This record gives sequence, structure tokens and C-alpha cells, in this order.
Amino acid sequence: MTAAYSIDLRKKAVSAIDRGEKKSHVCRTLNISRNTLDQWLKRREEKGSLAPEEYQRGPKPKIDDLEAFKTFAETHGHLTQKEMSKKWVKPVSRVLIGKAMRKLNFTRKKKLTVTKKGTSNSDKNLSN
Repeated sequence: MTAAYSIDLRKKAVSAIDRGEKKSHVCRTLNISRNTLDQWLKRREEKGSLAPEEYQRGPKPKIDDLEAFKTFAETHGHLTQKEMSKKWVKPVSRVLIGKAMRKLNFTRKKKLTVTKKGTSNSDKNLSN
């Protein structure tokens, strides 16, 4: 996505129109399209501001309260992601549960226990 025009350029264009210059002349001088200038004039009339609208990339996440999810994950961390998705307040998929857990850096990896001889439990399984 391209960057929005600066507020300074927008103000120059609109003030030139207010001084009585023709739209086509302003557009050629500032190298903007006529449609862009018309949108700026319309925005100033409707909202009173020339600032561009805030852009949110993508849809709003379904699990938006990460603090509530963190407590949920701590209490239900023993379950699989599929089981956790069934217990969550809103209907979500197991993939969304996994993404939310990654945002919180919540890992489900098991820790290896070391025996007295210095071998881990996983090493014993490999030798059999």
C-alpha cells in the first residue's frame, strides 16, 4: 500500500481552492488527481479535518482480550488446542488458539528430566 499524502500538501491544495484557483490548475501544479482533491474537499466538509483515516491491517482478532486468554491458558494448559477451542467463550478454531498462545509466548513443550546417571528420559527410549 502506498503512503498517504502529507497533511501539508493537503492543506496547500485546499487553501488554493479557497483562494479561488481552478481545481484543474491545482491538480496539475501539485501532481495529484482530480478525484483526490475532491475527496479532500469532501472530507474537510464532512469531518472538518484533512487527516487520512487510520488504517487497520486485516480483520479484528477474535481473541482480542489477551489478559483473559492468558488466565484461560494457564488454567486449561493441560488440554489440547482443539479442546481449548471448545471451552473458550466464543467459537474459535484450534488455529486461533495456537496463534493467541504464540502471541503470549506460551509454550507447550515438555521439559526433559535428567536422571542420576546424567541421561535424559528421551535417551532411554532411543536405546531400546
